[in-house]
Amino acid sequence: MATPRSVRLSDDVLARLSALAGRRGASVSSTIERLLDEALRREAHPGVTFRDGPSGRRAGLVAGPDVDEVIRTLRMNQSEGTADVIATVADLLALTESQVRAAVAYYADHRGEVDERIEATQRAADEAEAAWRRQQEVLAGRGQ
Repeated sequence: MATPRSVRLSDDVLARLSALAGRRGASVSSTIERLLDEALRREAHPGVTFRDGPSGRRAGLVAGPDVDEVIRTLRMNQSEGTADVIATVADLLALTESQVRAAVAYYADHRGEVDERIEATQRAADEAEAAWRRQQEVLAGRGQ
């Protein structure tokens, strides 16, 4: 539940905030909440930032891939019994071990959010593969 709070903002900050909210089609209040939430998460997890993309706003490593990509790669390598999974994932994704640890730390605190992105990415990949297979059937003359 949201609790109303009163804050004082300079005219310049309020103007930039209003412009940002307008560009995103959001209210100033929801924009303030999103920006503040992300700032608190960045403070708790140095090395993690937030970015927009076709699938929405998501957590990513500064100068690196999205957190969900790192966690997906980590899971694939855990199941293969890799001894030092952090080093393996760092090598596979051309990251430092501290970057992989930053993604793991973020995931530990925000599992639901990251798991949702992983599941959505998998669904999109499955749908794209199914569409490609249907197209291949048509091209091979079997889709008539």
